[in-house]
Amino acid sequence: MLLLRLAGRKSISQMTIPTTVIMVSIGTVIVQPIADRSIWMALIAASTFVVLLLIIEAVQLKWNGFEQFMRSRALVVIQNGQLQTQTLKRLRLTVDQLEMKLRQAGIQKIEDVKTATIESNGQLGYELTEEAKPVTLKQLRNMLELYLNPSSMESSASSSIGGKNEDQSKTLFNELTNREKQDTEEKWLQ
Repeated sequence: MLLLRLAGRKSISQMTIPTTVIMVSIGTVIVQPIADRSIWMALIAASTFVVLLLIIEAVQLKWNGFEQFMRSRALVVIQNGQLQTQTLKRLRLTVDQLEMKLRQAGIQKIEDVKTATIESNGQLGYELTEEAKPVTLKQLRNMLELYLNPSSMESSASSSIGGKNEDQSKTLFNELTNREKQDTEEKWLQ
């Protein structure tokens, strides 16, 4: 139990391929020594696998390229309200399964989604369109201030009620799309 605690707290859905292989290997390797009443051999074998797992995770933290090699990237499945059917086929994910994930996230219509991704752990990530986003507390305060103080309308005309002054290019989804475009350009240049 101590060795598994050292290996880290991850649920099965968060495990990478190496983590899963090592955890299964630990179970397989320690069965025989325990059956032969050789507890020390079982502990040495399990410790070796845990150390290997910790080394792999440390290397993933150090080098982004190694992490991308070990984990798959998040893939865009909805772009501007349109399904990316080729990506769904690559993921072996049906439209019904994607719709189920969207419903579980509280999304009513695919058209309300600006960008949706399937992350490396299988979870759905999404960004709603401006019309579908809920109002934030900051936006509500700005609207109340404009309503209660109409004279301040001129001073706040430069600031946006909808939060449009935020840099839209720095969202996680735009970063993912830009990275995919950059990779495509690099492949084309080679």
